[in-house]
Amino acid sequence: MSDTADAGWARRSTVRLVPPARPRKLAKVPFVELADGRLQGVVSSGSDIERVYVSSITAGTHAYHCSTNNNRPCGGLRGAPCKHLEALADEAVLQYGADRVARYLRVDAGDGVSTGAELLRGLDARHEPTPAAVVFSRFLRHLSYLEAPGSATPLPELHWFPATSAVG
Repeated sequence: MSDTADAGWARRSTVRLVPPARPRKLAKVPFVELADGRLQGVVSSGSDIERVYVSSITAGTHAYHCSTNNNRPCGGLRGAPCKHLEALADEAVLQYGADRVARYLRVDAGDGVSTGAELLRGLDARHEPTPAAVVFSRFLRHLSYLEAPGSATPLPELHWFPATSAVG
């Protein structure tokens, strides 16, 4: 990239928006991100509409964890990733693409990986508890922006957020 292009980006304070690899439904996994060295997110409970799980897989070590938002361990963790982790991986593949998720987690995905379940089979994984509070807090913060009234005035805390007008 040239110095001129770098300078233009700095003046705009925006980055290119990377569109999802494929459209995804938000009801089952409303929040998924590749951050803090983990694939992590919030997964809705299949049995209780008021319960959510915070699930994560650590890049490199492939340590996984799943717990409720108040740190109660998932009952499905019985020596292998639970269905919440599989749903998280499936949605991450939809959001970011299988290749990007595999690279981020440092998984040898091989050819033809197209689902989170196939990606999980490539993990040399073990259970390792991780705190849910940071991920859940970030999810709640994202939800609060949905309640903000529509305005053309920028929100100072979102000055870094990708602007759709900068995509081109």
